[in-house]
Amino acid sequence: MKTIVVIPTYNEKENISSLFDAILENIPSTHILVVDDNSPDGTAQIIKDRMASNDQIHIIERAGKMGLGTAYCEGFVWALENKFDIIMEMDADFSHDPKDLPRLVKTLEEGYDLVIGSRYIEGMNVVNWPLSRLILSYGASLYTRIISGLPVKDCTGGFKCFRADALAKIDFDTIHSNGYGFQIEMNYRVWKNKGKIKELSIVFTDRVNGVSKMN
Repeated sequence: MKTIVVIPTYNEKENISSLFDAILENIPSTHILVVDDNSPDGTAQIIKDRMASNDQIHIIERAGKMGLGTAYCEGFVWALENKFDIIMEMDADFSHDPKDLPRLVKTLEEGYDLVIGSRYIEGMNVVNWPLSRLILSYGASLYTRIISGLPVKDCTGGFKCFRADALAKIDFDTIHSNGYGFQIEMNYRVWKNKGKIKELSIVFTDRVNGVSKMN
């Protein structure tokens, strides 16, 4: 099955090339699509330099910083148009471990529509976050479950693996949430479309290089 990893970027020059190496080490056959929001630090040029020697790497360049949700929507549409069967998403800062990618794919192939790399199904597997950030993240997931009934413990996480058929059922023009709310909405839409969802435990490590995009 054709796989692709969609990665939004803004000022990730310190991480992006080594992230490519780590992803391809763990899933050598996968493609990688970066959606770059006109990073002023030259992230896009690093990506294009790698593209010159590797046809598995692709880029969508956008005019400016337009938000996480719209970046993923554009990436997902591109992946669907190019006939990928399994579409993954992850951050560019190594907070999501590329070694977990094969686990997500293997689980999806067992019959799921969405597999979530979850920080909260075995305690709280978060490293180097301040308590305030942890409370915000965990509290948002708890609130979402209470309000919506969504049977997911980590509703705001951004480390996921989708079956293309499940994404194709979503009208991306009707999605208006951005930032971390986008992650909640995508989970909810898959669930409301009768998709099968599975959470796998991961360890989330806060970024070492670069600056957090969370405001």
